[in-house]
Amino acid sequence: MKNNNYEDFISTISHELRTPLTSIRGFSQTMLSSWDKLDDESKKKFLNIIVEQSNRLINLVENMLSVTKLQNTKDNLIYKEVSVKPVVDTITTIIKNQYKDKTFDINIDKSVPPVLADKDKFQQILTNLIENAAKYGDENSTISIKAYLSEETVIIKIINQGPEIPKDCYEKIFHKFSRIDNPLTRKVQGSGLGLYITKNLTEKMGGKISVKSENRLTTFELCLPCANIEKQARDKCRQ
Repeated sequence: MKNNNYEDFISTISHELRTPLTSIRGFSQTMLSSWDKLDDESKKKFLNIIVEQSNRLINLVENMLSVTKLQNTKDNLIYKEVSVKPVVDTITTIIKNQYKDKTFDINIDKSVPPVLADKDKFQQILTNLIENAAKYGDENSTISIKAYLSEETVIIKIINQGPEIPKDCYEKIFHKFSRIDNPLTRKVQGSGLGLYITKNLTEKMGGKISVKSENRLTTFELCLPCANIEKQARDKCRQ
């Protein structure tokens, strides 16, 4: 069974890698062979495609490395006190450049304390969720990011406007290589690894993640524990 899973993984990743690589090679070759014949607008268009596909390739490789690390139970997380708002602000600033048609509405409650988390993994989780919301949101729509404190838990919600996720797919979308088959997902490129990685990292840090989709609004809810930092650190060391 393990061999079958490994073979499926290699087969899927090989297919996903081939698409951006083929695009990069094709447009590069076209520019080299027809440089004098192409106008400036075409050159800019082709270069933008090469940049986009290069970014996609980088994301795929990063996701592959993350999946590999998730299989390693000895993958140690470095827990620190991490403030939510600076991380959200940094991520949205980066994603805004990629999705210029989207508006980002950030509402971080002043009562939200820092979370105890591995900062790099926390950034990766939020990047996956916010980028996912932008990627699958309607054109010229608003992505809402909210955070508030509920008892000893920090709740972070990422909400987008767009096609709904069927209820029977709520759990499925967090599985490896899983993608919902609808007109939008056929147009939007993805490996089906982002949410799988996000769920695993969240649970490794003692949190939970869920999704709810209705009335053309999809909400991903991230819950991370917020208790006494020294106590949490001791508890993590015992695990």
